Amino acid sequence: MTAEREALREKKRIVIKIGSSSLTHPETGDLNLQKIEKLVRVISDLRGQGKEVVLVSSGAIAAGRQALGFTERPRKISEKQAFAAVGQARLMMVYQKLFAEYNQTAAQILMTKNTMTNEESRFNARNTFDELLKLGTVPIVNENDTVSTYEIQFGDNDRLSALVSALIGADVLLLLSDIDGLYTDDPNKNRKAQFIPVVRELTPELLAMGKGAGSSVGTGGMSAKLMAAQIAMGSGSDMVIANAQRLDVIYEILGGEDRGTLFVEKKDENFSLSDYLENR
Repeated sequence: MTAEREALREKKRIVIKIGSSSLTHPETGDLNLQKIEKLVRVISDLRGQGKEVVLVSSGAIAAGRQALGFTERPRKISEKQAFAAVGQARLMMVYQKLFAEYNQTAAQILMTKNTMTNEESRFNARNTFDELLKLGTVPIVNENDTVSTYEIQFGDNDRLSALVSALIGADVLLLLSDIDGLYTDDPNKNRKAQFIPVVRELTPELLAMGKGAGSSVGTGGMSAKLMAAQIAMGSGSDMVIANAQRLDVIYEILGGEDRGTLFVEKKDENFSLSDYLENR
């Protein structure tokens, strides 16, 4: 166990992002309730350890698609907004019911780009997060897909989770997806691709490794995750990319075990959220 990994054991304010492909059944795209229940149990246990946890959860559009009986991912913006309108309520209902079973209270926060770009809104959002965490709730964050075409077309929850981490001063961001971490190339196409366990500096070579999304449910690929790493590291937060196939990986990461790719924080004194919001 390296000192950088061991330091994760002391992290208190944690942001966990989980992607749509990790919360749905691959055969149907419907919500995987067993997986969601396990995620809720792990987060509730972390709360029992005295940790503060913010969950950035994908799955609203997938939940809406399931509720409305559609089998294919919507392509038109209006369809996505309609599915999200149904799905956000459905997904939150699932989370609230499951968290209540573990004596935890879930709180919903829907964010748009304007929340971050407007200084007053950003200040108010930070205060809201702080108060919710002080009250012992689990804030569940998603983009407000029903009203914001920008987020649906160009956004992704990897970047959103990093922006939230920077906003609230998180100690560590966990990006849970359907990949083990960062490789030198796409391991599904190149058998010689090598796994990268630790990143201390985001070089141009590393940033060039980004690939697009490979799932029919998700929107973010490795390029989005590397953008998230830039934000997290620069704001002073560690970040780990890990595979959500086994949610016990959360315990292992926060226990200092060698799981996923660790991006070591490298706080930039000139860091500004605005730099990652303009023209993006």
